[in-house]
Amino acid sequence: METVTISPKFQVVIPRHIREKLALVPGQKVQTLMYENRIELIPIRPMKQMRGFLKGLDTSVAREKDRL
Repeated sequence: METVTISPKFQVVIPRHIREKLALVPGQKVQTLMYENRIELIPIRPMKQMRGFLKGLDTSVAREKDRL
C-alpha cells in the first residue's frame, strides 16, 4: 500500500507500478466512486477492449428446481 498526497488543486498522482499494471495512459478517463469511507477510481475502457475479459469465469450455478 502506498500513500499519495493531494495537491492544493485536489490532484493525486497514481504510482507508476499501478499505472503500468492497469495500462493507464495520459488523458484516459476514470470513473470515480465513493464506497463507504473510500474513493475508488475505475478506468473506463472501450467496449472492444472489454471483449473476453470474463474468459474463464465459472458459470456453473446451482439451479432452482422449477428452472431448467
